Amino acid sequence: MKYNPHEYQTFVTDFIKTHPVSAVLLDMGLGKTAITLTAIFDLCLDSFEVAKVLVIAPLRVARDTWSAEIQKWDHLKGLTYSIAVGTETERIAALQKPASVYIINRENVQWLVESSGLPFDYDMVVIDELSSFKSHQAKRFKSLMKVRPTVKRIVGLTGTPSANGLMDLWAQFRILDMGKRLGRFITHYRDEFFVPDKRSGQVVFSYKPKDGADEEIYRRISDITISMKSADYLPMPECVTNEVKVRLSEKEWNIYSKLKKDLVLQIGGREIDAGNAAALSNKLCQMANGAVYDTDKNIIGIHDRKLDALEDLIEQANGKPVLVAYWFRHDLERIRKRFAVRELRSSVDMADWNSGKIPVAVIHPASAGHGLNLQGGGSTLIWFGLTWSLELYQQTNARLLRQGQTSDTVVIHHIIADGTIDLLILKALQVKETSQNKLIDAVKSQIGGAA
Repeated sequence: MKYNPHEYQTFVTDFIKTHPVSAVLLDMGLGKTAITLTAIFDLCLDSFEVAKVLVIAPLRVARDTWSAEIQKWDHLKGLTYSIAVGTETERIAALQKPASVYIINRENVQWLVESSGLPFDYDMVVIDELSSFKSHQAKRFKSLMKVRPTVKRIVGLTGTPSANGLMDLWAQFRILDMGKRLGRFITHYRDEFFVPDKRSGQVVFSYKPKDGADEEIYRRISDITISMKSADYLPMPECVTNEVKVRLSEKEWNIYSKLKKDLVLQIGGREIDAGNAAALSNKLCQMANGAVYDTDKNIIGIHDRKLDALEDLIEQANGKPVLVAYWFRHDLERIRKRFAVRELRSSVDMADWNSGKIPVAVIHPASAGHGLNLQGGGSTLIWFGLTWSLELYQQTNARLLRQGQTSDTVVIHHIIADGTIDLLILKALQVKETSQNKLIDAVKSQIGGAA
């Protein structure tokens, strides 16, 4: 296929070529893979500045997306690649095969650096979904940092750079510029830009930015960062969000409240820390959805209010395909008992959905991520149960809300159990999104320069 890049795509390609260190914050659907491959082609086969490129990506994207893009575009002919996924024997064979581009899944970064026995002689590294390196304590981060000084060029690609706040940025930019802009140590970054928020005595559970910290952070990273939103450059469908609130009966509410109280009591009167707070939150989310696992993994039913609301929404769709996002396995089991649904897992499932063959599909946000196009099959998404993760939330929404969507409007329903933790999660997602949008807007690039 002939590649006719949009002006913004050429702009980003040139940015990557002229910036040995680049953070490319592109909204989903802007074609970041083709943009990056075009830059790689020019650097490898035109200017000969680069000989060997390592692409680190989520497993499915590493396995399918990058190779498909190389094969798709005529202007990339001659760019050789090798996919290093699978067994250790298969990965080693792939990495020893002559090629310009080597593609590996992020779970194997530590193996590649520390256990493969192969030299890390890549002069360019591309991290697809840079946000997966936001934890400085993760093994993949520590391993990549060991070899980062040997890399001449590095590109970080993501649409969700600060899904959980500005603290996420340090590790990502530490990998990119080795600490030049945000500091070499997380403690220094934290002390300079943040103050303790939630704490118990001397134990700090979270931090919040100091006044003016966000602007200073954005200023420091702006010279290596390019950011664009889909809506600014591509025709996008209108997005309509809707809250469908369900109310528990007095009996159901009493059950929810008792379980909530019992869970809190089980903490044993101790201060709630990050660990047990997360466990409590998980249980409350389950209960809001209508069921909860006991200690033996048996399902305790609490209410069917969300199932009733889902039935109403499916009926309102009048036969149009509906995509339902669930979070817990018991959500899926209960949905399956009530409705004829098909879970989207395989490439065949995805193809059938996009062909309009599946009236009601269900999907887990963790499997609905990067590189998955579902816009051909429908324009209605229903969140049966929410996730705290802004990244997964946005990625799931973007499966339908993207370029190529045939409908003028995408409708996203959130089924909310009124008075429960659902309301807190939805509010938290909105706050996180606002914070992230501030970052993106601050370094947002226009054709010909930075805004």
